[in-house]
Amino acid sequence: MLLDVIVVMDPIAHIKIGKDTTFAMLLEAQRRGHRLHYVRPGGLSLHGGKAVAHVAPLQVRDDKADWFTLGEFAPLDFGPGQVVLMRKDPPFDGEYLYDTHILSVAQQAGALVVNDPQGLRDFNEKLAALLFPQCCPPTLVSRDAAELKAFVLEHGQAVLKPLDGMGGRSIFRSGTGDPNLNVILETLTDGGRNQTLAQRFIPDISAGDKRILLVDGEPVDYCLARIPQGDEFRGNLAAGGRGEGRPLSERDRWIAAQVGPEMKRRGMRFVGLDVIGDYLTEVNVTSPTCVRELDAQYGLNIAGQLFDVIETSLKQ
Repeated sequence: MLLDVIVVMDPIAHIKIGKDTTFAMLLEAQRRGHRLHYVRPGGLSLHGGKAVAHVAPLQVRDDKADWFTLGEFAPLDFGPGQVVLMRKDPPFDGEYLYDTHILSVAQQAGALVVNDPQGLRDFNEKLAALLFPQCCPPTLVSRDAAELKAFVLEHGQAVLKPLDGMGGRSIFRSGTGDPNLNVILETLTDGGRNQTLAQRFIPDISAGDKRILLVDGEPVDYCLARIPQGDEFRGNLAAGGRGEGRPLSERDRWIAAQVGPEMKRRGMRFVGLDVIGDYLTEVNVTSPTCVRELDAQYGLNIAGQLFDVIETSLKQ
């Protein structure tokens, strides 16, 4: 069964294909003979209640010097026989939200959207972990700087971050005796206007921030530990962390078993869990990464697992 695979992503000309999970998905879809369509950035629209994408035919190659070719852009109505890969990176701003509404209309027209647009609206990546409190470290979400400061002082050391960031941006570590704590909280809360997340610091970050991938609710057998380098406490690859593959531990599998069934029930086909030590810290649903690294280290084909799920669901 040949499909039209429509990808909503950040500009393809700017990606790093050696680390780009969306690119791995496109290579796999093309290998299976599916037709690829690239949505022009900002190219989703509604025409009289009908969801439309402005797309160009796309070909991809695993060549760092020349990895894609685009045809001419033209409008395409959404409907049956289509898979939409919603892979635009955060921030989850108003425009992202509006795109998920358009994709809900596309879904109603018969397209399969990965991940489900209602789920993308419901699951803030920082807050979604707190739906599984049995898996999480002590955490507070508040606009109140005094309340957040009391939490930090109670736990001695804490990580502070906004609810809409990615790649380690605007994440702070602070604690008792830090003369910058007040200004960090003033900055993150914007004087009480922005919700901010405070989480007890987990010393196990020195061994890596593990990314566990779920495909249709089931964990991939290996995770990528993103290990901080030098004097950096953040493990994010975008912040200079080093990626090291590892088999899942028993605790990792337990966390995946807590989260996975709910993700599957909500149509979240491809999800990334962030785990530090024994604790779940984030549930990534917008554009989880680390497929290329894990495939290379262990000879996997994680995008193949995802397309097996997609093709099976469309045959039912």
